[in-house]
Amino acid sequence: MRDDKRVNIDVTKIRKAIQSGIPLSITTYTLPHEMEVYMGDVLTAFLSELNQSSMVEFLTYSLNELVTNAKKANTKRVYFAEKQLNINDLNDYNKGMLHFKQETLDNINHYLEIQKAKGLYVKLILQARPNEIKIEVRNNSELTAFEYKRIHDKIEKAHQYSSIEEAFSQVLDETEGAGLGLIIMILMLRKIGLDDDNYQVLCENGETINRIIIPTNKELKENLDTLSNQLVSMIDSLPQFPENIAQINSLLNDDNVKLSEIATLISSDVALSADLLKIVNSAAFSLQNSCHSIPDAVKFVGTRGIKNLLFSLGSIQNLGSSSSEQKKLWDHSYKVAFYSYNIAKNFFANDKLVVEDSYVCGLLHDMGKLIFDVAHPKILEEFEKSLQEKAISSIVLEKITAGQNHAEIGGLIAKKWNFPEVVTLTIQYHHYPEAAPTEIKKLATVVYFANMLANYQEQIVEYYQFNQSVLSIFGIETENQLKSISDKLNKVFNS
Repeated sequence: MRDDKRVNIDVTKIRKAIQSGIPLSITTYTLPHEMEVYMGDVLTAFLSELNQSSMVEFLTYSLNELVTNAKKANTKRVYFAEKQLNINDLNDYNKGMLHFKQETLDNINHYLEIQKAKGLYVKLILQARPNEIKIEVRNNSELTAFEYKRIHDKIEKAHQYSSIEEAFSQVLDETEGAGLGLIIMILMLRKIGLDDDNYQVLCENGETINRIIIPTNKELKENLDTLSNQLVSMIDSLPQFPENIAQINSLLNDDNVKLSEIATLISSDVALSADLLKIVNSAAFSLQNSCHSIPDAVKFVGTRGIKNLLFSLGSIQNLGSSSSEQKKLWDHSYKVAFYSYNIAKNFFANDKLVVEDSYVCGLLHDMGKLIFDVAHPKILEEFEKSLQEKAISSIVLEKITAGQNHAEIGGLIAKKWNFPEVVTLTIQYHHYPEAAPTEIKKLATVVYFANMLANYQEQIVEYYQFNQSVLSIFGIETENQLKSISDKLNKVFNS
């Protein structure tokens, strides 16, 4: 009958989270059996999408062990509170643990209801990052000092055994300190090539975090990068920039050029002038008075700004916006550009370069997603042939076509078109600003935040999926604060 309660998983949501590198989270307050099953199913699907099905058995056991321990820790807190015992006092702790197991088992629903009322949760978080898969089980009951020591004693104990069978034969009692489940988990992780550094127990901001880090297959990463480079070089339908834009950019590279000369050259191209004025007069730049001429626009935006806008317009021309999917991507990108500029202007007003570069980086952050819409149909055939010649798994092609490497591909396209390095790198790191080079970290953070806000409004991501370190940069500690910023930006964008 339990199988009848099986919750359907949303594979599309899992796939999108993987492609975007954002965390996927499941939260429960009582951990019923069907939720345990659901967590296992999500983990299985997640690993399957990443072509890591061989690890499912080992990691499912690890997941069950960690969520059970997290639930037990939360139950312990409400049990001790009910018994008026101080869980941080060793004497009280030992006293409480004498009858904890039996009394909570006999009346588990009672204690689970108290947990729920107090907001004590167990949370599973899965995230695919460029070089690793991260699995976390969190609960909002911090370990006491002696609980923390016992866990690490169990981890050390696991090192004494060469096999799971040996652990079973030597750990025979069921006392809390025996920790057979955790010992077996450590041994199972060892079976799939993970060592001590791959499993961590942390206490942060009122939470206990059990984290498993699985390094991405190095060969797979190398193959992804190789084929991404090959893809960009093979696409003849991605020419260099239009001649008119290239000519203006060449002039802009001259340090001695006068703004009047730039304005004159742009003004000679009626279509380009109209497009530039349209962007400059858009809500993104919040002009008090409209610009009616290119000279006015050049004065307002500046040389660097004009150059960035030309990169934007050239990209739109080359990548196209005719199909429904292209239009959808560009609509999203325009919103991210608007948000990026306004976020930079409000939070980093003293950093002129971040403000100036924010619009173009926001607009072009997802250009790698357009690659297969504009590529010639025979590209994939050539790709598949290349895979066979190089003995590379078809999995690599699946990952690229699914958009999993789109930030890297977008960066390569930008490099091909001779974009400024700051733009190229921001595109490449817009999902992982914490990994970005120092010189563009601030800009990558702005674009990441803008992109996530747009996705949040479109209900693609939830609050928990935001990088908490990034939120702290913008002074956001609650979802209400995030929603306030989101609503303000959206209102101005749509006005």
